[in-house]
Amino acid sequence: MKHLVVIAGPTAIGKTAAAIVLAQHYQTEIISADSRQFFREMSIGTAKPSPAELAVVKHHFIDSHSIQELVSVGDFERQGLELLNELYQKHDVVIMAGGSGLYIKAICEGFDDLPTAEPGIREKLNAQLTEHGIGYLQEQLKAADPIYFEQVDQHNPQRLIRALEVFESTGKPYSSYRKGSQQQRPFNIIKIGLDIPREQLYERINHRVDMMVAQGLLDEVKSLLSHRHLNALNTVGYSEIFDYLDGKIDLNEAIETIKQNTRRFAKRQLTWFRKDTGIQWFQPADIEGMLAYIDTKLAEQPAF
Repeated sequence: MKHLVVIAGPTAIGKTAAAIVLAQHYQTEIISADSRQFFREMSIGTAKPSPAELAVVKHHFIDSHSIQELVSVGDFERQGLELLNELYQKHDVVIMAGGSGLYIKAICEGFDDLPTAEPGIREKLNAQLTEHGIGYLQEQLKAADPIYFEQVDQHNPQRLIRALEVFESTGKPYSSYRKGSQQQRPFNIIKIGLDIPREQLYERINHRVDMMVAQGLLDEVKSLLSHRHLNALNTVGYSEIFDYLDGKIDLNEAIETIKQNTRRFAKRQLTWFRKDTGIQWFQPADIEGMLAYIDTKLAEQPAF
């Protein structure tokens, strides 16, 4: 009987801390489901677990790739399932923690096989993003695939670019490849969501951004200037500092914009996770409640 315990929730909510306590209790390991913590060059701006936290419990998909590598959700699904197969040789329970809903969905439900884009299309779309801004891509996708346009996070350039490159490579809308059929997994899935009152969450986010700045976010972004064209860096916490380095805004404005954009991101994460009726919600500090819930689910789940 094998189980995957998913710890989901918005950024800065405390997923890492909760996952570590649960992993220690079940004497197991953690898979990160965070689409930015893969990249070893991005640490401060992605709020990776600290070296001390990583030393307590073994984590996977932290610093596992370079920003030079393109990691798709399909890659994560394939590599994640292979990893789970290995981990289940020695553990009955594995913890997966993260805020990237699409990546959690890929492991839990499967994701559609999407065509490989023709070379050069992504580079062209990235150039259009740089030259014309995200609104230009939004208009392109709205015209090409109005169905997916209504479903996608319209403020996430990576999602827009992926859908557009599929359309330009195949002539068919991205939505036509999304079957939406859930695949059966050879393990039981127990989903826990973390949430707190919105004002407290926003305070945590603001504090985390201040901590990132104190830890050297500016220097980290400066060190990545030559790679700024890469999709991995087209993200909150990095884009705003690039604007500062370009002289478009001052540093205080960049920091406040990071806070604002992170709060918006957290709101979108919560909207995504609240659509999942299989998630049981807890306050981050309620470890006893989580353990009681997990143990109940472990006892009632059938063996495969």
